[in-house]
Amino acid sequence: MKVVIVDDERLSREELKKLLKQYPDVEILAECANAEEGKKKIEELKPDLVFLDIEMPDKTGFEMLNEISAIPDVVFISAYDEYAIKAFEFQALDYLLKPLDPQRLAECIKKYQIKEEKESQATVVTTKLDVDSRVFLKDGDNCWFVTLRDIILFESLGNYVKVHLANSHPIIFNSLNALEERLPSEMFFRANRKFIINLHHVTQISTWVNNGYMVKLSNGMEVDLSRRQSVKFRDTFSL
Repeated sequence: MKVVIVDDERLSREELKKLLKQYPDVEILAECANAEEGKKKIEELKPDLVFLDIEMPDKTGFEMLNEISAIPDVVFISAYDEYAIKAFEFQALDYLLKPLDPQRLAECIKKYQIKEEKESQATVVTTKLDVDSRVFLKDGDNCWFVTLRDIILFESLGNYVKVHLANSHPIIFNSLNALEERLPSEMFFRANRKFIINLHHVTQISTWVNNGYMVKLSNGMEVDLSRRQSVKFRDTFSL
């Protein structure tokens, strides 16, 4: 398990590193004292797990995540419990309070190991799809065999993904990162950490906060593009 620690408090980083030494499978790739450094190391080293402080001088952990299109699992660490609900809106693996409780850290590590085990047992299909591909979806006893053109968007639900069709919303065991690697880039675009949208279903685009964009889709849903993805969208599709 490759780990990056992002926390502006040196003593907090030292405490976490000391506790993680008890786990031989954990390799600490880097420790970062601010969000900007953390963003750089996450994109460069591509860790499996990030321990991320929330309140930091340059920007919050939430703001840092909004600038990264595809990141690994995140465990938020904070001295305050008031951010817990917002943390799980970011599909956080866990939320640990300072000072760190060794038992809670052990539960967190176990949670990650169980998640990885489930994903490794799942059948992984790596075939690249094209715009005319048809895909099989199964949710409980219900099944669908649809073309990619029929899929309006994909929505992350932690370890699962909700597939938005015109009249149904099957939920499949997968991740947005894995789907993004297989989907044709000329049809699908990663809007932010939570959504991949089908460009063929975009009906309206308007400006949004922080020089971003809000996209309206054919099913009426509105999805905002992160600041990073807004720049990518302009660079890719502008004349």
